[in-house]
Amino acid sequence: MTDKERTGLLASMKRSLVIGVTGGVGAGKSTILRYLQEKWQADILVLDDVSREMLEIGGLCYDETIALFGRDVVLPDGRLDRGKIARIVFSDEEKKKALNGLIHPAVRRTSDAFVSEARSRGRGVYVIEAALLIEEHYDEICDELWYIYAGEDVRAKRLAESRGYDAERIRHMMANQLSPEQFLAGCSVRIDNGGEPETAYREIDARLAELLGVAEGGSSCR
Repeated sequence: MTDKERTGLLASMKRSLVIGVTGGVGAGKSTILRYLQEKWQADILVLDDVSREMLEIGGLCYDETIALFGRDVVLPDGRLDRGKIARIVFSDEEKKKALNGLIHPAVRRTSDAFVSEARSRGRGVYVIEAALLIEEHYDEICDELWYIYAGEDVRAKRLAESRGYDAERIRHMMANQLSPEQFLAGCSVRIDNGGEPETAYREIDARLAELLGVAEGGSSCR
């Protein structure tokens, strides 16, 4: 699809379109987000960024997190020691659940506000990205969820090369996420990002062209 064709589709939009993007670690979701932003002028909300901001000094969950873990997780400059918190929740399931109980509702409120603003604008492509969209029922506020797929071998190689993770850490991270079958069951669209990015880009163009064409006629999205 040419830039002119994409521009024409966007100009013809009669309403907003909210897409949830999810997938396993190393699937290349950031690459997909960049494409959506650059080529489809999408507004992007990355929930990992939102949750990090909430743990910054003065953030919505900062004081509650200190109350949960104690002052031992506070660095001399006042910031939270995220590494120490990660080590604690890795071995303490109750603390992990408690932390999630603080962060996830706050993140969801931010997401709801993002979608509400998107709907009020009346047109445009809006994207919410996170690994837990299915578990946290983001299908309730998104028009559809996309599963960004790449095989485990590809994902492991990417994580080792780009982040320097060792094999044990990669296995642990993957084991604590949904399986490909579970991602597929929870999403209506599968985008193959296991090879050349252009393959994924073509699939994205085709799906958005279909959605925008049908949405203009009033029979597709919620």
